[in-house]
Amino acid sequence: MSAGAGLDGRTSVEDGRTLVEPEVQPGDVEPVVRPAEPPRTVSGRWRRGRVVGVAAVLCALLMAAHSLVPNGFGNLGSLWQTVLPWSGVAVVGLAVLAGVRRSALAAVAVLIPAVVWCSLFAGTLGDRRADGGNLTVVSHNVSEENPDPGRTARALAASGADVLALEELSRRSAPVYERELASSYPYFAVREGIGVWSKHPLSAVEPVEIMPWTRAVRATVGTPQGPVALYVAHLASVRVLPVGGFATAQRNEAAGKLADAVRAEKLPRVVVAGDLNGSVDDSALGSLTGLLRSAQEEAGDGFGFSWPASFPVVRIDQILVKGVTPVAAWTLPGTGSDHLPVATSLRL
Repeated sequence: MSAGAGLDGRTSVEDGRTLVEPEVQPGDVEPVVRPAEPPRTVSGRWRRGRVVGVAAVLCALLMAAHSLVPNGFGNLGSLWQTVLPWSGVAVVGLAVLAGVRRSALAAVAVLIPAVVWCSLFAGTLGDRRADGGNLTVVSHNVSEENPDPGRTARALAASGADVLALEELSRRSAPVYERELASSYPYFAVREGIGVWSKHPLSAVEPVEIMPWTRAVRATVGTPQGPVALYVAHLASVRVLPVGGFATAQRNEAAGKLADAVRAEKLPRVVVAGDLNGSVDDSALGSLTGLLRSAQEEAGDGFGFSWPASFPVVRIDQILVKGVTPVAAWTLPGTGSDHLPVATSLRL
């Protein structure tokens, strides 16, 4: 081939070889050659994600040792134990971060809190309800701010429960409940903000001194299977404060006094129902919950969250028992209160 112009290019002779150089047209951009990225290696995936891995291990430790989290500053232990079921959200978030980082180390580390969460709550997610109960108890904080107590009373009567344990009655609403429930529940007792309505005879109704004013009542329910001691309580409210954190001191003191009354109870069959303003996982309530069993944990379907009614995120309304067997536990639909009613069927 002779030196000369080629198609759309230039030719040149160099060291006896003919080279064809493409002709650069005006406006053309010379290609930019970037160095190739080093290939991602397996060892790189194990080195990345250390922060996520450490966070996963800490999360697992906090879940596994939740009862040991101290209540020193701001009662953080009680707060953490109250929202403990939602720790699963943190596990999901950590798993997403491990995926984004494409980190094998983080992925393996996230398995640790996932296993811990499942060990704590996997059994709770199933339906443990059964048939065979002969006493149904419903507990409900009906709310002093309830705009329609009549509607709430009718909904509770429609539940068919044998015993209704109501908290946060007001002077305005108590007569409404008495009127609406009279036909279905011939036996009732109201002591300030606490009320008991029953299809079975009530006796030995008396306040339990857990606070300076009446926030707990004890009654004997005369069932066909024998007497049952019923305690209905509304423990002091808790607050999350900028200074002081999770304020529970008054609630904890009231729980201790209620526990003393339950410990001194002479009847072998005991039911404690009410708004305890705390989870059964809250170690600060251990003086009370340690004496009893949770009907929801033993015979419920899921977590049974009861507050707030519009979007329940915690279970602070409890039915606790000893000397009887819960066969089913559930929450009822909203009634106009900021709490959902909770129910249990018991075998005496």
